[in-house]
Amino acid sequence: MSESSMPHFHNSEGLARIEVGSKEFKCVGALPPFDHPHIYIEMGDDTEIVCSYCSTLYVYNPDLPEGTSQPLSAVFHDEVA
Repeated sequence: MSESSMPHFHNSEGLARIEVGSKEFKCVGALPPFDHPHIYIEMGDDTEIVCSYCSTLYVYNPDLPEGTSQPLSAVFHDEVA
Protein backbone atom coordinates (compact mmCIF):
# COMPACT_ATOMS: atom_id res chain seq x y z
CA MET A 1 0.00 0.00 0.00
CA SER A 2 1.67 3.23 -1.12
CA GLU A 3 -0.05 5.43 1.49
CA SER A 4 1.84 3.70 4.32
CA SER A 5 5.16 4.98 2.93
CA MET A 6 4.07 8.63 3.21
CA PRO A 7 5.24 10.14 6.50
CA HIS A 8 2.59 11.22 9.00
CA PHE A 9 3.26 13.80 11.72
CA HIS A 10 1.29 14.91 14.79
CA ASN A 11 1.48 17.74 17.28
CA SER A 12 0.13 16.21 20.48
CA GLU A 13 2.68 18.21 22.47
CA GLY A 14 1.28 21.54 21.22
CA LEU A 15 4.63 22.69 19.84
CA ALA A 16 5.00 26.09 18.15
CA ARG A 17 6.82 24.46 15.20
CA ILE A 18 7.93 21.06 13.99
CA GLU A 19 10.88 20.57 11.67
CA VAL A 20 10.37 17.81 9.11
CA GLY A 21 12.61 16.05 6.63
CA SER A 22 9.83 15.71 4.04
CA LYS A 23 8.07 18.24 1.85
CA GLU A 24 5.11 15.89 1.31
CA PHE A 25 3.41 14.29 4.30
CA LYS A 26 0.16 13.96 6.21
CA CYS A 27 -0.73 15.89 9.34
CA VAL A 28 -2.96 14.05 11.81
CA GLY A 29 -3.24 16.82 14.40
CA ALA A 30 -3.00 15.16 17.81
CA LEU A 31 -2.81 11.45 18.52
CA PRO A 32 -6.07 9.49 18.19
CA PRO A 33 -8.73 9.79 19.42
CA PHE A 34 -8.07 13.56 19.31
CA ASP A 35 -6.80 13.62 15.72
CA HIS A 36 -8.27 15.63 12.87
CA PRO A 37 -8.78 14.30 9.32
CA HIS A 38 -5.40 13.09 8.12
CA ILE A 39 -4.68 15.68 5.46
CA TYR A 40 -2.09 15.65 2.71
CA ILE A 41 0.33 18.57 2.83
CA GLU A 42 2.74 19.48 0.05
CA MET A 43 5.19 22.36 0.54
CA GLY A 44 6.18 22.70 -3.10
CA ASP A 45 8.94 25.32 -3.37
CA ASP A 46 8.21 26.70 0.11
CA THR A 47 10.16 25.70 3.21
CA GLU A 48 7.34 26.08 5.70
CA ILE A 49 3.59 25.56 5.80
CA VAL A 50 0.78 25.78 8.35
CA CYS A 51 -1.76 22.96 8.70
CA SER A 52 -5.21 24.35 7.91
CA TYR A 53 -6.84 22.18 10.60
CA CYS A 54 -4.59 22.46 13.65
CA SER A 55 -2.39 25.46 12.76
CA THR A 56 0.84 23.52 13.30
CA LEU A 57 3.78 25.22 11.61
CA TYR A 58 5.86 22.67 9.72
CA VAL A 59 9.35 23.77 8.66
CA TYR A 60 11.35 21.77 6.12
CA ASN A 61 14.85 20.89 7.32
CA PRO A 62 16.91 19.28 4.52
CA ASP A 63 19.39 17.97 7.10
CA LEU A 64 16.76 15.63 8.56
CA PRO A 65 16.28 12.20 6.98
CA GLU A 66 13.13 11.78 4.89
CA GLY A 67 10.16 10.90 7.10
CA THR A 68 11.67 12.13 10.36
CA SER A 69 11.10 15.21 12.45
CA GLN A 70 12.56 17.36 15.16
CA PRO A 71 11.42 16.49 17.73
CA LEU A 72 11.33 12.84 16.75
CA SER A 73 8.23 12.37 18.93
CA ALA A 74 6.16 14.15 16.24
CA VAL A 75 6.40 11.16 13.89
CA PHE A 76 3.05 9.32 13.84
CA HIS A 77 3.23 5.53 13.92
CA ASP A 78 -0.05 3.93 12.87
CA GLU A 79 -0.77 0.89 15.00
CA VAL A 80 -2.73 -0.94 12.28
CA ALA A 81 -2.15 -4.68 12.54
